Amino acid sequence: MAPVGGAAADFEAAALARRKVLSTASGPMALMKNLRVFGIACFACLGGLLYGYNQGVFSGVLTMTSFKTHMGDYIKDKEKGEWDSSKQGWLVAILELGAWFGTMYSGFLAEILSRKYAILVNVAIFIVGVVVQSTAITGSGQNAILGGRFVTGMGVGSLSMIVPMYNAEIAPPEVRGALVGLQQLSITLGIMISFWIDYGTNFIGGTGKGQHNGAWLLPLCLQLVPAVLLGVGMLFMPFSPRWLVHHDRQTEAHSVLARLRGLPSDHELIELELAEIKAQSLFEKKTTREKFPHLSGLDASSVIKLQFVAIGSLFKSKPMFKRVILATVTMFFQQWTGINAVLYYAPTIFKNLGQDDVSVSLLATGVVGIVMFIATIPAVMYVDSWGRKPTLVIGAIGMALCHVIIAGITAQCQDDWAAHKAAGWAACAMVWLFVIHFGYSWGPCAWIVIAEIWPLSNRPYGIALGASSNWMNNFIVGQVTPDMLTHMTYGTYIFFGLLTFMGAAFIWFFFPETKGLSLEEMDLLFGSIGVAEREKEMWREVHAEVGLTELLARAGVHLGDSHHGSGDVTDEKVLVADEKIPVAEKTTTETTNVV
Repeated sequence: MAPVGGAAADFEAAALARRKVLSTASGPMALMKNLRVFGIACFACLGGLLYGYNQGVFSGVLTMTSFKTHMGDYIKDKEKGEWDSSKQGWLVAILELGAWFGTMYSGFLAEILSRKYAILVNVAIFIVGVVVQSTAITGSGQNAILGGRFVTGMGVGSLSMIVPMYNAEIAPPEVRGALVGLQQLSITLGIMISFWIDYGTNFIGGTGKGQHNGAWLLPLCLQLVPAVLLGVGMLFMPFSPRWLVHHDRQTEAHSVLARLRGLPSDHELIELELAEIKAQSLFEKKTTREKFPHLSGLDASSVIKLQFVAIGSLFKSKPMFKRVILATVTMFFQQWTGINAVLYYAPTIFKNLGQDDVSVSLLATGVVGIVMFIATIPAVMYVDSWGRKPTLVIGAIGMALCHVIIAGITAQCQDDWAAHKAAGWAACAMVWLFVIHFGYSWGPCAWIVIAEIWPLSNRPYGIALGASSNWMNNFIVGQVTPDMLTHMTYGTYIFFGLLTFMGAAFIWFFFPETKGLSLEEMDLLFGSIGVAEREKEMWREVHAEVGLTELLARAGVHLGDSHHGSGDVTDEKVLVADEKIPVAEKTTTETTNVV
């Protein structure tokens, strides 16, 4: 059969159809058939555990008498141990500010050093931050806590962006959502562990004024254990095959991809996936050489300047700007569901809901960690079957309704919780139900979305942009929540509830379903392929050069009624082994929902 002709979109559609014939269906069994990738992703997600542990541990530390004694004028009423709400907010939010800064440099590290070595660098930064906090007991006090939390934040912020990208790039499409979703599962595991460690160490030396400093130092120092494990283990993990291809290490990329998939290097699925990766990388390099010939060298200066070109390109075309809006607004709504208001101030929230005893409020906080962890497990197993869009919409509606119910109970009972114990526990149950809805939906799915929608050369900066939106909004939530709980009381839940309803509407009207598509096929979904005639010509050259044309022809694939460069795949049918397999039907219809 003659080589396949047609537009770039035709090739992508044909490759998609052929790959679906060769690969397994999504779901738990697909994970079992990709155990090597699953194991590597689980290990990389120790970075998520660091993030989650760090998020959760401080909520309990803030309630400990020995820690309050150590924080000096941050405590407004030393007799009652009441925090200055503004200073408390700043103490919590400084980590998110550091994390936001970490996302700003993470794209450069991930592209220049590799995803693997970028993870190692940020583990080292994280360890430095923990050590600085651990020295707070020697006299530097508040400054050491603030400085250490900022540095630690740099590490977890950067890891929160690089780990999902690494997992997305090593994963086959049928389990990519699950492997990226592992990040959220590990975050919730870290949160759960930190809550119960806080509960246990709170009793070191008693819970009163005689409490030992080890009650808060031990939970902070224990962060070093997963950090060291991740740092040592990543030395033995593979590089991202997509990063290897983009940096002209083709032979190594071929070998790594075959090992990751557990298939022979000459298997058709390996050759097809590698050809798609090479095609996108080569197209982006050709485009760069045409537009920026002075930056086509491989010297350090050119590489650094190209990173700024890649960042600028996020805002120069409608398809790319759609992705920018999708990533940043999704992360905006993820934070303004109020999830981190709950995670950072859970003991305070439960105290405000009538659970005055510190031990009881910490116990209720521990339940938050358990239910969120359990709720995240189904999402990891089934998100590639459910789809991202319905999961996000249902989760947002569930969280918003919980906020409304908590607001109603608080408005009725906040003046006399002692007389409304049952109502107080009902409100606590709604907090637990809220985190369940977050656990299976916006927790994993928001990170999946921002990790998978970008082209190869823009991916580090696109993910960094989405993660920076997450952390900046996280910082604001952490800063304002104490004052909101103090002055707005039940209005805090109404505010978060309304924003969460808005998040559901945003997803419903503007979100395109991305499940089942390879990272290279996202261009088809967002309409980035074949925009100009020169680009169509270049794509045809690239597909021939990397061997994709020959691969499809050898597999017996041809395009019916090809328009040779039209780029319109709405009515196309790809013939695979003499069977008609419709492609781009779902893709083209769902594209209408993009911003």
